Amino acid sequence: MDELNIKEIGIKLKMAGRLETTPLCIYGAEIIPKNAIPLVKINRCIAKAIFTLSISKEIDAIYLDKKTLEGCCPGGQAWFGYKSFIPQLKYFLSTGSKDFRGGAAEFLLADPDLAQEKLDSIGTINPLSTCTIIQKSTSIEDENIDVKSFLCFGNSEQIRNLCSLIYFQSGKDFVIEMPWGPSCASFVTYPANLLNRQEEKAIIGPTDPTGNSWFPQDYLSLGIPLPIANLMAINLEKSFIMKHPEIAYPKKHSKN
Repeated sequence: MDELNIKEIGIKLKMAGRLETTPLCIYGAEIIPKNAIPLVKINRCIAKAIFTLSISKEIDAIYLDKKTLEGCCPGGQAWFGYKSFIPQLKYFLSTGSKDFRGGAAEFLLADPDLAQEKLDSIGTINPLSTCTIIQKSTSIEDENIDVKSFLCFGNSEQIRNLCSLIYFQSGKDFVIEMPWGPSCASFVTYPANLLNRQEEKAIIGPTDPTGNSWFPQDYLSLGIPLPIANLMAINLEKSFIMKHPEIAYPKKHSKN
């Protein structure tokens, strides 16, 4: 299979989805790129900082490492592999406990036992490198960067079309998933495969409602492992998106 460069893949993904936001790249590095700023300078919520990057005209890249963890959401630090989940997290995710944060709870899961079961099922989360970099695909010039995944944001029609493009030349029926977890897991942990699972999956998200106050109502995310994104870009010109754009993006939508 031919391999396109990172910038070209990003351009084609943006074109395929007619995205208003810029596709982002996720990778690990030992050295921080010159144009990258600490993620926490944008927001303590890792997911919100990432989404802000995608719509920003001033910022090209953000990063997280052990030196810049202070002030970041503790859960996000764990989902990026820099720390372990705190034992009391099972209460916060479910029904709360008077012994932890005064009983604060998100009621995302039915009970603490189920929450712990889900956390245990995640297994070990390994950071991509000393630094985790999230960078706009348009600003990546170095072809030696080991990009793990792309991240796209768009409305439901745009994400549907990108998902259909994934299946254009896939022999697998279930290469796209929408798993449980926080938004930062949907954006980075799962698609960039910080869990080191054998089969790569594209991830639709987020499934976490705690970000609803800042994430656009009509938007979804799509995290795409590099090999899948590369194949999408290669297939774009011969797919329905270019051959039948009136089907992919109809000018008029029936209200019936």
